[in-house]
Amino acid sequence: MSLLVMKFGGTSVGSPERIRAVAARVARAVADGHQCAVIVSAMGHTTDELVGLAAEIAEQPDRREMDALLATGEQIATALVAMALHETGVKAASFTGWQAGIQTEPVHGAARIEAIDASALVSSLHQNVVPVIAGFQGIAQGAVTTLGRGGSDTTAVAVAAALRADRCEIYTDVNGVYTADPRLVQNARKLMEISYEEMLELANLGSQVLHPRAVETAKRNGVALVVRSSFSNEEGTVIRDMATMERLRIVTGVACEKEVARVALLGMTVSHHHLADIFSALAQASVNVDVIVQSVVKTGETDVSFTVSEGDVARAVDICEEFATRLGCQEVKQETGLSKISIVGAGMISNPGVAAHMFQALAAAQADIKMVSTSEIKVSCIIAADSLDAAVQSVHDAFSLAE
Repeated sequence: MSLLVMKFGGTSVGSPERIRAVAARVARAVADGHQCAVIVSAMGHTTDELVGLAAEIAEQPDRREMDALLATGEQIATALVAMALHETGVKAASFTGWQAGIQTEPVHGAARIEAIDASALVSSLHQNVVPVIAGFQGIAQGAVTTLGRGGSDTTAVAVAAALRADRCEIYTDVNGVYTADPRLVQNARKLMEISYEEMLELANLGSQVLHPRAVETAKRNGVALVVRSSFSNEEGTVIRDMATMERLRIVTGVACEKEVARVALLGMTVSHHHLADIFSALAQASVNVDVIVQSVVKTGETDVSFTVSEGDVARAVDICEEFATRLGCQEVKQETGLSKISIVGAGMISNPGVAAHMFQALAAAQADIKMVSTSEIKVSCIIAADSLDAAVQSVHDAFSLAE
């Protein structure tokens, strides 16, 4: 008998009909002889609606109370899924995050899981009762905490690790992980398998199938992970260790990110500590910096440019301008309307010329490259946003990813 952890996202439990379909899927797995633990997100747009209610009450709601409020969305979904399972003849019980033993750091809004006391869940499974667990939440110092973006995926993987489950299945509104966003690339192909390392890069580079924290947790704990659709019985994508992959592709997929901005500090005096000062200040202001390029244009002067999300560009420019005089910077410039396109593949490590091939594909799409960033298994380029659609298709075709 295998133990499955099955996680269902907000769209999967978005209506009574979909909740009944989730219950039917779990009931089939139980009938097939599996033990099942179920993780659920809040229904549909429940979290957004709760955030809206809070905004009507308080201009800056207390973070502790926001967690207490937002956690109710998953609790509603768990109770409804448990009820639906009862209707199919399967014994089930709903668990809040703290009833499931999920202990987090004492941070409200974006807590990380520190430990899971799975004894209550194990007891439920031994009694042939399916535990239906609220994702996205835990407890710290007696207070409810939430895990932030991607929290339910992370909950599922962490619970699977704590229960030593045979597999963690993430059910969503897509059939698996694709070589590119199917909305942008018509001939994007579903991958049957992908490595943790590749999936982590794709998740960090804009793919919204899985959150990076969930992939990190799966890799760290060796959790067998599958992404598949709630709305079909089609096989999904298996995410596994690179060493167990049947073969390593040179390029596995193309990812893209929109609403990127570039900030440049021009003619800055060369100093050992200037970069540390600037990027420490940006970090303290919670400005997430992505691609960084430094170039020495003449003796004693350097240009530094970096990318941020368009939502952070105003704060980033303000911080840089505060430093400008002190750093001997001649000008601070910004550029919006950019995007990032990336290729990811474990086979890049041993295959030269991959970046050049990507640059040729971008040239064919008339996409001017403004910045480049590389690692062992990825190459990222910053290009104009209006070139993105053509660029993604061109790169996808250049590496024959539809085949």
